[in-house]
Amino acid sequence: MIRKGQKHLIEILQMNSDVVFDGLLSKSVITKEEQEILGKVKEDSKKAVWELLVLIQEKGEATCRNFLECLEMACPGSSLSLRCSLHTAEPSSLAEGVAELQSKTVIPASTPIGEILCSVETKEDLLGKASCERATEGPMDLETTFSLEEMKEDSKNKSPGTMGKMKAKAGEASSSVTNDLDPEQKRRKALQDMLTKLNLEKNQSKKFSLQQVLEIKSESLKECTPCAMEDLPWHFLKKVLALNMTARSTSLEKRTSGDQRGKEKKKRHDESIFLSIKMDESSSVNPLDVLCAVLLCSDSFLQQEILSKMSMCQFALPLLLPPLETSHCTLMLWAMRDIVKRWRPHFLVDSRGFIEESLVLTPMPTISFVRMESLSLSKSKLLSEFLSPSQQHHNFFIHRDMEGGNIPREIADGLVEIAWYFPGGQKSSDLFPEPVAIANLHGGIESHQVQFRFLSEVSSAVFIFANCISESEYTFLSSLKGSSTEYYFILEYNSRNFSKTSDFLKDLAPVLKLSNSRILLKAARTNTANMVEQLRTTVGRIISADPKRVTIDDMAEVARETSVHVDEDCQECQNAHRCTLEITEDVKDVALYKKEMLKLQGDLWKSLARVEKELCRMERQGDTPSEKYRSELKEKWMLLRQQQNECDLTIGLINFIRGIKDSESARKHYFLKWMKFNLDSIARTNLSKLRAEYKEKCKLLGDDAQKVAEVDKLISSSSLGVEHFMRELGQFYEAECLMVREGKLSTNRRQFARLPSIAADLMLGGFPLELIDGDASNIPLQWITDVLTQLHYKLGSQSKMFVITVLGVQSTGKSTLLNTMFGLQFAVSSGRCTRGAFMTLLKVQENLIQELGCDFILVIDTEGLKAPELAKLEDSYQHDNELAILVTGLSDITIVNMAMENATEMKDVLQIVTHAFLRMERIGQKPNCQFVHQNVSDVSAHDQNIRDRKHLLEQLNEMTQAAAKVEKLDRDIKFSDIMDYDPEIHNWYIPGLWHGVPPMASVNRGYSEKVFELKKYLFDFLRDRSVKKSPKDIPQFIEWIKSLWNAVKHENFIFSFRNSLIAEAFNQLSTKYSEWDWGFRREMHLWVSEQETLIQNASPDELDCLNWRHELQQKLLCGEQQILESLDKYFESGTGNLHLVEKYREDFVRSTNSLKRELESYSYNKCNDALNIKKGQYKIDTLQTEYLKVIEGNVDKLLEKCRKEECRLDDQELQREFEIMWRETLSEILPVPLERRQIYSDIELCLRKDLSHHGSSVNQKVQEAKSLLSYRMNTFQVKSEHINLSVWNRMKSIIYKQEHLCKAEELAESLMSTCRQNINEKANSRGDYHEAYCGELLHIINQMLQQGEVQKLYTTPSFEVDLKLHILGEAAHFFQKMHEDFITENDPRVRLEKLKPQYFSTFTDLYLEKDAHQTRAKNFCDHCLHPALLDYVNRKLGIAIVDDILSGTQSMGYASRSFFQFTVLKELLEERNVDSYVRYTRSYEEFVKSWIMRKIVEHYADNHSLMNLEKDVLSAIVKKSMEMLENLKHKGVQMISEFLEMFCKEMQKELVISKDSLVGIQFKNMSNPSQFVVCVENFLPDLQKQMLSELDARDLQSKLSKLPVKPQDEIFKRVFGCGKQCPFCQVPCEAGGSAHKEHFATVHRPQGLGRLKWNETKKLCHELCSTLVVSQCRFRNADTKEKWHPYKDYRVYYPDWCIQPDPSTNASDYWKFVFKEFNHEFAHQYGAKPADLPEDWKNITQEQALEALKETYNMK
Repeated sequence: MIRKGQKHLIEILQMNSDVVFDGLLSKSVITKEEQEILGKVKEDSKKAVWELLVLIQEKGEATCRNFLECLEMACPGSSLSLRCSLHTAEPSSLAEGVAELQSKTVIPASTPIGEILCSVETKEDLLGKASCERATEGPMDLETTFSLEEMKEDSKNKSPGTMGKMKAKAGEASSSVTNDLDPEQKRRKALQDMLTKLNLEKNQSKKFSLQQVLEIKSESLKECTPCAMEDLPWHFLKKVLALNMTARSTSLEKRTSGDQRGKEKKKRHDESIFLSIKMDESSSVNPLDVLCAVLLCSDSFLQQEILSKMSMCQFALPLLLPPLETSHCTLMLWAMRDIVKRWRPHFLVDSRGFIEESLVLTPMPTISFVRMESLSLSKSKLLSEFLSPSQQHHNFFIHRDMEGGNIPREIADGLVEIAWYFPGGQKSSDLFPEPVAIANLHGGIESHQVQFRFLSEVSSAVFIFANCISESEYTFLSSLKGSSTEYYFILEYNSRNFSKTSDFLKDLAPVLKLSNSRILLKAARTNTANMVEQLRTTVGRIISADPKRVTIDDMAEVARETSVHVDEDCQECQNAHRCTLEITEDVKDVALYKKEMLKLQGDLWKSLARVEKELCRMERQGDTPSEKYRSELKEKWMLLRQQQNECDLTIGLINFIRGIKDSESARKHYFLKWMKFNLDSIARTNLSKLRAEYKEKCKLLGDDAQKVAEVDKLISSSSLGVEHFMRELGQFYEAECLMVREGKLSTNRRQFARLPSIAADLMLGGFPLELIDGDASNIPLQWITDVLTQLHYKLGSQSKMFVITVLGVQSTGKSTLLNTMFGLQFAVSSGRCTRGAFMTLLKVQENLIQELGCDFILVIDTEGLKAPELAKLEDSYQHDNELAILVTGLSDITIVNMAMENATEMKDVLQIVTHAFLRMERIGQKPNCQFVHQNVSDVSAHDQNIRDRKHLLEQLNEMTQAAAKVEKLDRDIKFSDIMDYDPEIHNWYIPGLWHGVPPMASVNRGYSEKVFELKKYLFDFLRDRSVKKSPKDIPQFIEWIKSLWNAVKHENFIFSFRNSLIAEAFNQLSTKYSEWDWGFRREMHLWVSEQETLIQNASPDELDCLNWRHELQQKLLCGEQQILESLDKYFESGTGNLHLVEKYREDFVRSTNSLKRELESYSYNKCNDALNIKKGQYKIDTLQTEYLKVIEGNVDKLLEKCRKEECRLDDQELQREFEIMWRETLSEILPVPLERRQIYSDIELCLRKDLSHHGSSVNQKVQEAKSLLSYRMNTFQVKSEHINLSVWNRMKSIIYKQEHLCKAEELAESLMSTCRQNINEKANSRGDYHEAYCGELLHIINQMLQQGEVQKLYTTPSFEVDLKLHILGEAAHFFQKMHEDFITENDPRVRLEKLKPQYFSTFTDLYLEKDAHQTRAKNFCDHCLHPALLDYVNRKLGIAIVDDILSGTQSMGYASRSFFQFTVLKELLEERNVDSYVRYTRSYEEFVKSWIMRKIVEHYADNHSLMNLEKDVLSAIVKKSMEMLENLKHKGVQMISEFLEMFCKEMQKELVISKDSLVGIQFKNMSNPSQFVVCVENFLPDLQKQMLSELDARDLQSKLSKLPVKPQDEIFKRVFGCGKQCPFCQVPCEAGGSAHKEHFATVHRPQGLGRLKWNETKKLCHELCSTLVVSQCRFRNADTKEKWHPYKDYRVYYPDWCIQPDPSTNASDYWKFVFKEFNHEFAHQYGAKPADLPEDWKNITQEQALEALKETYNMK
């Protein structure tokens, strides 16, 4: 009105501007600042008034109303004057019109004048002229909007006719352009203009798809108001798919330019600011135009989803789309096919039944509402009121009073919308007793005759709205003669030409069979409520008169007859429909069809599921031996699969496969949709009958629970959907795969090999894949694995994804929550909707992939827990538990859906969830948990429920602690320890879904908004999580499914859960730790070597000054810290699934501490031994020095004597004289020989002291013992007297006695092996025996005998005495020889004799006055450097060999204990040598040592590799020596003795140069050091070649035996581990580090290989402990004191062992094959009879054994 009456308003305001401005300010219509700005231009009053009007219009409709009210108060009568000015009538006509208006219009006193004025929009309302012009439901702009420049020009021109002329001119111009186009061209132009506005031009041909819309985009995670018209389509799609009631809003967020904002901040405004803004409807579009444009640009599947969501929101749906691209309207039948409604008609009220049916298949009366070309009343608004239940108004139809509804429609004229009313069964409040459809045509019937004709054909009644009826309209209505449709008229009684209209109606009465009851009058005083009630009464009468009822499906025929296109008529859709009918027309009884046509998933599949679980749980084993029972189960399982494989494909399945394998995506999707519609319809019909039968039987049978339960079971199994057909194909595929794997079917005869690829395509197309079969509670693992593998392949391995899962009680809106959050299509209905678990893949848009760190989001929807209808079925609680554990383990985020704040049924669910989370935490999975409390709408819910959240957390903590006890965890644990859960952040309060009472309730806007908040938070969380933890890819996800399902089947998580991902992560961690371990050891070996060299080079005074103990501690602390830092960095790096092995972190920390202690003991002992040796030599070296002084003096005297001889002596004479002098000198000094001791006597004395406190019997045994030298380790045997007599007597079974003796033998062998190694190390040190050596041996023995496990052997003191006698007897031999070798080597006379040649050489050279440079240099190289360099090579070579092996081709075999086991077992299988297996199983430690030694020998067999190592080591030290000589040459040293001392000092950490050897070189050496160095440098290359030649000549064994660091021992420490073996089968522990708390092995073996045999039959036991721990079997042994104990509770006696059930049925095939192959040989070796092996073991081949080994150790 303001826009149209601008000129008149300017004149009014100019006359009263001050009063008006003050009034507007007082009523807050304008602000003080705005008044000041307008005041600045007040000198030009017209300009100020114009800017005021622009400002008022900019502020919106409410401000306009307030402005008009203020204007009326300031200038009484201005409103009436303004209304009159809107019309161009002559003054007399205007006055007449005003008078008529005043006489006929009664305005309540309380009505605001603004509302009255705004309600009058056209001149016909005032003047009632007969020729009515077209009016729309929104106000129409009947005039051309003029530019600001034209207005300014007009304001200058005072002629009152100027504006009219300008308008007329503009109107003529516009009319001439429009008239040049025919209606078809106009329509197409309007469409193109609209698509351009909305930026949808390209989508007219390339339609939006559902997948495209559901893609996770950054825009979809933001809450934003559309700012431009191109935002409107996406805004609509986003909102409607999220069930947001604001989806139809087309309001645009107003933007102000930066310059304008800046000026506003400075409180300054440019005087032309308002002139740049135009208020016009073109700033947005009508919501119906957006709807039409979006539907036009969407493919048929997206259209279907849009209409389904609109239906939930109770929006009217487009029944007929206006002709847009073509000249035909379109019936949206396909788009509405997916809508299902549920209601209770009044005839079912008493029985409380309900009807659930597809919307398009439901016959009901259709009441259509149309209008003539002119209408002031809002038809759509009236219809919305008509459909709205009392106190529950809802805008079903878009009308002019809605946001955007007043904007003129550009392409939506001719749209027919349809809405429905469904009764809820409340007679007092229901509007109608049965469903009724309400159709609404937008636009006049004359302009849209096709639509009107269609509605007339399908409707039970047509209501025609009219202000008046013109002559042309009368003619058109007359043409309806003969129509069977009932026509009703709704007329506005206040029309001036009502009398003429009445005449027309009288003429039409016989034509249209009109009566008074079919004409409704809307008088001026009739309010809307009365009108609505009158209309409802009329429609009620129509319905009660048994009107025509049609379905929307039926309307298709009418559409085709009336030239209306039906969206289903496309060829692809019809072909798919025919194909599905061939399948579904055979389905009459669902249960019967599934039993006969879907056989594989019926009893066969359920039996298979039971057998699979029984294979893992062994609950019905009874007295049958475990492996025999297991074999029987496997045979049964195989037979069931064979039966499945023998089944033929039914015609239905053949057609189904043909439908889903179609390469054309659209045809495939049509097919699956038709399958869904048809099957759902059939299932609903069946379910309805069964429910009725159930009610009837409940009444008739009463207490006969069995028959009622049968019907109940039928109801539970009455669903039939696409998933059942896919499930059937999955079973065919699984059966075929097994037949191929077992060799019963050749690969080229496979029929179903392509099915996984087809299923993967379906997943990519957005169809859910069934993960868990809810009927059988099982996972078709091979099928799921291969489908997901194909999916991974199709995605080009770009398949990283986060997993979101929802859990909760049945029918609490879990699926609806996911559907709303992600726009998905999970099944939603009452009762049992989702069965099992389904997963849907959502693509992440490329611009978000890097931010989120993933390519997809996988959403898993689960069936409701605590389902009432399943509560009576077997194992329902267990089924819920399994489901919760599985999906929780797979998830990154688990949403726990709770229907109400304190729902009591949630307690059990929370217990299930708590157990699941606890188990996941134990395996390194800590998913995020979000608690969603639904149906909580109060805005204060979050604050008000602080206490409830606290109570919930307390409950969760209690349940966690209870679960921890059940799971046998002994630590205090809270819920937040097992879940990423913060009660303040991770609790969401979401209002109920429905606003009102269904079925007529609309969706609660608050629900959608809260779900969107949750969605935003989830993605923010995932964004942060991706930084800390890499998301799973599909192969990893597959591994989790496999391992979790295996664990679920075993009901065993806490102590035995491992999968290949965990195994891989653990192996990687173990490999890394092994590298750090060797790095630490290597550093300490090098440091010890350096310290030993320093000690050997140190003088007696320097020995006391050496600070090696402090340096040792610093070195150890540094090494330990370095490993711990590396461990922390490794875990922080986020490398491959490290979070899964977080629980092992402490094991490696403890192992590091243990390693430090081990190296501390080793280093201290080595340095201390070197110190003792050095101190022991001190006395000998002192005497030697004295002797050499005498010798050198005598050599001097002899030299003087010979020089004084007149004749020169020849060589022989010189030698004779030297010999005489040497003999006389030795006679003079008389070298005292070293004392020889009886070492065995010292050791015997030490032993007696050690055993002195053991009592008289022990002392007597020691006294009676023979000489210690008569005992050797290899003669020790365990005897019965070594076991406590009381225990021995309790062992009634000879088997247990033998078992006990075997353990004692193993202990003795292990102890003797350790002591033998210690003895060898001491004996090879080249030092003298020290009494501490014996004490060290006794300490090792005592420490071992005091261990808890040894105490359980109940050995007697006699065992300890005999063992010590044999070990120390062995030591006595070695130590005695060691002592004698030391005496021999260090005898003073022997040492002097060694120096004799050097002294003679020096004597000769001096006498003959030869140049002794070369001789002395040669002696230095041969006697000093040669042994020092050789010693250096020996000290470094062991470390170099270990480095070489660990970096070479063999390195993988030594990378971790698991890799080592795999390498050894693979080689044993290839060798197939039973003796090797016996050594491996009986003497594992010795076997490993010999195996490693053999591998080292083989590796260096060609000698080139070792020679290269030796050359590298030698070259490095020779190079350093030469560099040092060169450096010292320039120091200016004059004396050779001083030079050599400096050289020895500089090289004291590397080389041990014999002082004895230096004496001869230094004696009388007056050479120039520089010349000496040159000579040495010349000799060194030859010396190096000589040494390499010598090294090459030595055999490898002798080389290795002389190495201080023995490579075989270092590698042994790396791979042997803790040395513990399984208490049942003796398999070695493979846990990483050395100080782990828990022992485990990847695969266990038959107990007979651990020498166990049956007591009665003496046959070897073939049972596997990995099978027994899940069986009902029991065991007894010495540890249980011969009492029977369940294998399941083995941890009572062996708490540090984790025996895992086999991850698959063929995991133990390796050992089964070995046992089968060498059954008789093992029996012979162990003194038993061959085992009775199960038949299926005999079929295992070597290839299968190797394959099982690879699979078990994850080496594929």
